[in-house]
This record gives sequence, structure tokens and C-alpha cells, in this order.
Amino acid sequence: MASISAGRQERFISGMLNTSHADVLLYVRSLFVLLLYCLLISEFHSEKMFISFLTGVTGLVEMDEKGNREINFALWDMTDTDSGVYQIVSVYNSSLKQMIPEPGMKVHWLKGAPPPDIPVCGFKNDNPSCLSRTVTMHQMISIVVCFIFIIIVTITVFIYRKVKLENELAAQLWRVHWEDIQINNIEKALRRTCSRLTLSVRGSNYGSLLTMEGNFQIYAKTCYYKGNITAIKYINKKRIELTRKLLFELKHMRDVQNEHLTRFIGACIDPPNPCILSEYCPRGSLQDLMELESITLDWMFRYSLINDIVKGMSFLHNSVIGCHGNLKSSNCVVDSRFVLKITDYGLVSYRNESGSEDTHAYYARKLWTAPELLRAEDRPVCGTQKGDVYSFGIILQELALLKGVFYLDGPTLSPKQIVERVADGRWPYLRPLLCTQSHSEELGQLMQRCWAEEPSDRPDFNQIKVMLRKQNRGYGSNILDNLLSRMEQYANNLEELVEERTQAYHEEKRKAEALLYQILPHSVAEQLKRGETVQAEAFDSVTIYFSDIVGFTALSAESTPMQVVTLLNDLYTCFDAIIDNFDVYKVETIGDAYMVVSGLPVRNGKLHAREIARMSLALLKAVHTFRIRHRPDQQLRLRIGIHTGPVCAGVVGLKMPRYCLFGDTVNTASRMESNGEALQIHVSEATRMVLQEFNCFQLELRGDVEMKGKGRMRTYWLLGESTDEHA
Repeated sequence: MASISAGRQERFISGMLNTSHADVLLYVRSLFVLLLYCLLISEFHSEKMFISFLTGVTGLVEMDEKGNREINFALWDMTDTDSGVYQIVSVYNSSLKQMIPEPGMKVHWLKGAPPPDIPVCGFKNDNPSCLSRTVTMHQMISIVVCFIFIIIVTITVFIYRKVKLENELAAQLWRVHWEDIQINNIEKALRRTCSRLTLSVRGSNYGSLLTMEGNFQIYAKTCYYKGNITAIKYINKKRIELTRKLLFELKHMRDVQNEHLTRFIGACIDPPNPCILSEYCPRGSLQDLMELESITLDWMFRYSLINDIVKGMSFLHNSVIGCHGNLKSSNCVVDSRFVLKITDYGLVSYRNESGSEDTHAYYARKLWTAPELLRAEDRPVCGTQKGDVYSFGIILQELALLKGVFYLDGPTLSPKQIVERVADGRWPYLRPLLCTQSHSEELGQLMQRCWAEEPSDRPDFNQIKVMLRKQNRGYGSNILDNLLSRMEQYANNLEELVEERTQAYHEEKRKAEALLYQILPHSVAEQLKRGETVQAEAFDSVTIYFSDIVGFTALSAESTPMQVVTLLNDLYTCFDAIIDNFDVYKVETIGDAYMVVSGLPVRNGKLHAREIARMSLALLKAVHTFRIRHRPDQQLRLRIGIHTGPVCAGVVGLKMPRYCLFGDTVNTASRMESNGEALQIHVSEATRMVLQEFNCFQLELRGDVEMKGKGRMRTYWLLGESTDEHA
């Protein structure tokens, strides 16, 4: 307890008692005044009850207009905190209405200054400025609870997503089993024709065939998976190790979906056939489309394709994959609706450089690669976004000029020379040709910015999108209009292509029919063309011609094979030209043997003997003047035999079908030829009897000749034909 000096304490207590006495006296007097007014006046004002002064023990006591007593008082302060002694530091004089400080004394305030008359937040804490800053306990608890709840929810969501991610990685939804893949046979694959590029440009994931013109055609390898045709790309690795990095790449490939990116279907890691399945686009690649003469690429179509590339690459750069790394025209494919899609993106762990690094194919694949990547010793497999922009600039030049990748004006450079000069990076930089006659000046400037030597000078695809939007305003921006225009253009080109192919078909059909007419009789060929079955047919009377060359075996032994072939070709060409003038059918030639028949398959009565006889005389006459190329002085000795009789004829075989004759007449005609003499026409009795009806042929009796398997037969020599013909 603080203590006060004895004298001051007594004065303080005396003052308190005197004040109390005055207060009681004031109360009694006020009560008396109030009772007096109540008796005299029914209504009164409160201010009338106040007493302005009274005389107490201590003297005159005064009140103010509000009824408050005006009194002098002293302000005490603990000047010594160690001893707890209070001292008067100031006195209030009610007459002067002011505080009079004691000399040398001052109040020791807690914070160095007296408190304000009104608290900052008010006596009831109702100051609006304090309400916004004041946080109650309930509010504090609510904030803490909400904060804890947010932390719990965040942790829960994080754990849930983590577990979900691990489950997705473990589920391997991308996995395809090899037994579920149906590989197309070569006939189906050949129907999907594409470009005439060299196979080396594409790598091993494309098949090839050599056309009749000697050009290579490239087609994407395809397969069937779950009944749908898909593109398949084989991985040049014996075994695929499923690392966590690869699992994330495969998941990202499934998650990335865009109308301008080919859809990733799945991957097969079953040895020895690791492969990737993706969406198949039947129109082929952009490289194929630029080389296809049947489709005209006007600038509206080209700008549409360019915009598709920009949209696809812009989405890819903003996705989790980040960049392409292998952008080129062969990796831009076109679907059935002529929408361009980008393929061969992502899955950097699967990528491999196939082939030697010093081949034409290797450098041809590098023509789209940015110079800084060509120079990099540790080149990132996934590439860079600025490198993709450079590749896009090269594709722009391909589309603008339609003259192939990295077209240059001047001496032709090999892909290796081009790549080395681009990687060199010395001024002047080697870049493709710009031709303002083929494209707009703005498009040329965009190309130059895209393939700038410094990567930071190249725009990104968002900027490219804005530039192209300004350039192709004149070509329309309505997707439906562009699509309808594309389809109309394609339909017109298709009509021209159909007309051209129809003419080519008719020409090939004519050639095939001509070849068929040479293999088979005309009437039989017509039956086959109509799809009718050619039945074997019996003929009552026909005349068969056989001939061979006497001494042909010895002549062949003394000649080279090529000389023998030349001899027979010259001889039979001569014979074929002659028999076209007669109603006969050439059955076959075997070595030096030549077989002709008349009277079938179209019957001609008895004219068959006359036609064969006249033909034989014409052939014999031609032989007298025929000269052997390698033996010009040697006379060719032809031996002919003819016979008339019944035969049976029909088409035999499915592959290389032949119109064959069967019957004893064929054997007899062969015997007539083999038992004849050089430069003579040996005629049987049956043939002579028919020829006599024409009364124009000169025949000479040879006599009875022993025929193998026939016995003795009377035969004749046909010497010629008289001019007085009666038939």
C-alpha cells in the first residue's frame, strides 16, 4: 500500500468530511425547495430546482448552471514508485476554472502523455473505424477453423490426385497387346498410295513399291485394331523398359487431345514387335498432298492448311508435352475432311535415329532442323519451341513454292551440303529461296522471321496466329465455307481424274482385248468377256496345217541362242502377217513347229481346205525369199503337211488358257508333216477330195506312204493353184 505523509493525510481526511457535510446540506436544501414548488406549482421546469449557492461548514459552496458543485481539488501523483509516496502535482481552482501545477512537479503518465478525452474506439467500442480492425474471438476462431479446413482439403485433394495418378500409371490404359493387332496384307497396303518420294526420306516405318514408271511410292503402314484402321509405327528397339519417365510420357499422350493432333491410340511393348498405334489419316501427309497433281492447292486451301498447323502447334506448345522436336511436312497428315493434323509428337523415350549418320536419308531428315540444334553436341531429343518455329518456316516455303523441301535457286546441293552450311552459322546464312511472285510479301517476311538465325528473334505460334489472321482476311475465315470450297474443288479435280482414269482404263482394256484375241479365237474371247462358260465343241470337218524347218536342230547347234530366237521371231512375224489374209486360226507354235487350222471356231463349210491350201502356198512362196540374218546365203527349208477331218476344240486351263484341238485328225496332220519333204506341201486323201471340188488346185500323186500308227496312206503334193477358179 502506498503511504501519505501524516499532515497531508489529516488535511485530506478533514477535507473529505467537510465536503460530505456540504453535500448532505445541499441535498436537504434541494429537497426542501422541491417540496415547496410542488405545493405551489403543478408543472415546473427542472432547472428551477437548482440552487446556485449555500453556506456550509467550510464556507460558501457554489454550483454551476447544471447543478454541479464548483470545488477546488488537488491532483496527487506517486512521484516515487519505489517508496510509494504521493505528492500534489497540480491544484484545480474552481474560481479560475483551471489546473495550476505545483512548482517543480509533474505527472508521471504511463505512456508519457495523458489519455485522450474520448477513447479511440469510443466508450462503447462503437467507432466504425475500429470495427473493421477489431477481430472478435468468434471471428478469430472461425478464421482458424477455415484455415485448418482448407489445409485438410488441400492435403486430401493432393493425396487423392497422387493416388489417382499412381493408379492410372499402374493401370496402363495405353497398352495394346500384339495379338489384338491385325496387320494388313500387301494387297490392301498397296491400295493406300501416297507420294513418289524416296523411301529413305521417311525411314523404316513406311513401305514402298516400284511403279511402272520407275518411281517409288510411299504409303503409311497400317493395321486393324478393334475393327478400326490405324497407323502403326514400329520401334527399332528389341526391348522396351517401362521406366517411370516413359509411363508419364504415355499418360501425357493419352491426355493430350486436339482436333489438329493425331489421336494416340496406344503402344505395344511386346517383344519382338514394339510399336505405336495412332490415328490414321487416309489423305496421306502434307508432303504427299503437295506432290499430288490431281489436286490443285490454291491459296485459300494452303492458308487453311497453314492455319491448321499453327493451331496444332500452339496447343502442343501450351500442353504438358511442350514441343514437337521433329516437325516436318511428312509429319503433317491430312484426314478425309482435309483437316491437317500433326503426328509423331511426344514419346521422346521411344525416339531413335534409324540408319547411319552419313547417309542421304539421314541428312534429308535434317533439312527441317534449326541451326542451333544442328550445332548442339548434346541436342535435346524433345527439341525446342523455337526450333519448331524454324521447322514451320521451312514448311511454309514448301507450301508457297510447291517445289520440294529447302528449294534453292542455283547449283543443286545435296542434303548433306545443305545441312552442313546451315549448321555453320556464318553470314550469309543459307536459307530456302523466297519468290514474291509465288507468294505475298508479308508471307515471305513471316518465313524470314521464322527461320531467323537467332532463336530469340523468331516469333512464337501465338504471334504467328495473329500475323496470319491479318494476311488471309481475303481468303475468308468461315471454317464451313472453306470446307465446302475444299470439297467442291476436290470434286472438280476428282471428275477430271475420273475422266483421265476412264480413258486410261479404256486404252488398257483395248490392249488387253487385243492380247486376248491373239491368244484365243475372237468368238471364244467374246464369250469369255460376256462371262459365259466356253464349252468344248465338236466340228465335223476342219483342215489342219502343220509345218516345221528341216535341219533346224543342226542349225540351232551352229547358232547362238539369241540368233535362234531372232530367226524364229523373223520367220513367225512373216508367217503371222501372211495368215491374216486368210480365214484361219493360228493354234500354237512350239519351237520351229507352226500349227494353223481353218473351219473353227466359226464354221465355214468346205472353205477351210481352200483357205489352208492357199495359205500354205503363200507361206512356201515367202520361205523362198526369206533370208536368215546370221546365215544370209542359206536357204530355209520348210516342210508342210495338211489334213482334213473331224476334231473337238475347247479352252483348257485357267492360267494362260489355250484353245486346244483334240482328235485323230490332229495326229494325222502331224504325221503328214513329219513324212513330207522340204519345200513341199504334203496333202492327205481327205484334203484332196475337198480341194477337187474347187477345181483350181494342182495336185500330184505321191503314192502310198507308211505312216506311224496309221499304216499306209495315199498322199499328194500340192503344187499350186490355177487361175481359172470356179469356187
